[in-house]
Amino acid sequence: MTGAPAVSTARRQLALDGLGIILSGLGFGFVYGLAARSDAGFSPIDVAAMSIFAFGGAAQFAAIGYVASGVPWGVIGILTGLLNARHVLYSAAIAPWFRGRSFGERALAAHFLTDESFALSIPHFRRVGRFDGFGYWFAGVVVDFLPWVLGSMAGVLLGDAIVDPERLGIDVIFAAAMAGLAVVLITGRRELVAAVVGAIVGVGVSLAVSTTVGVIAGGVVGPAVGLLVPAAKSGETAPIGSEASAEHYGAQGYIGEPKEEDA
Repeated sequence: MTGAPAVSTARRQLALDGLGIILSGLGFGFVYGLAARSDAGFSPIDVAAMSIFAFGGAAQFAAIGYVASGVPWGVIGILTGLLNARHVLYSAAIAPWFRGRSFGERALAAHFLTDESFALSIPHFRRVGRFDGFGYWFAGVVVDFLPWVLGSMAGVLLGDAIVDPERLGIDVIFAAAMAGLAVVLITGRRELVAAVVGAIVGVGVSLAVSTTVGVIAGGVVGPAVGLLVPAAKSGETAPIGSEASAEHYGAQGYIGEPKEEDA
């Protein structure tokens, strides 16, 4: 691409863009590890396995609540799968940049495709005008994966030193973290309707029937009602795969298929 910044300059920009994500990854990972131990009774091995092999972020947080509520593992798999369905759109948007790469590389790259690596990688590709393996693996592994795993392990291990989380008010961390994640993900009326309806149904059914049924009902009914909002009236401000989406998640640049001269 004519006039594209030097690759080294673009990589420095990528590193700067990733600093905040590294810190937030460590923090959220710590919260996840602590909540997994205190709320769901996960062992350090459980936390390590889920963070390394599932590497699902919000889905892992949700799984803690499901496990703590006694939701069957099969149902947990379905609900967390729906929560991560957005990654299908991410992969479709980033696929053109991986054109010509081997199947093995694309399969491994898929494991590290997250909200953060997606929002960092494509603007970086646009800056250099082509696919940059170093940039993608730096965003996916160094910026996102390692801080999440290290933070979650610190949370589950240091959590042993916290004898009574409720006494310190730490028992509200999980609920607060999930509320924060939900707020960040709201970019239009569909998400807002899904969050509000899901919360109302979840709390209502939990009080009337049981927490387990309430969690499932809220997780299913909320998104279903949100999808009923017509696209024309959704007021979406940051559709996934758009430039606004990248800006919403802390990155700058156009997200889309490379132009012919970029390939």
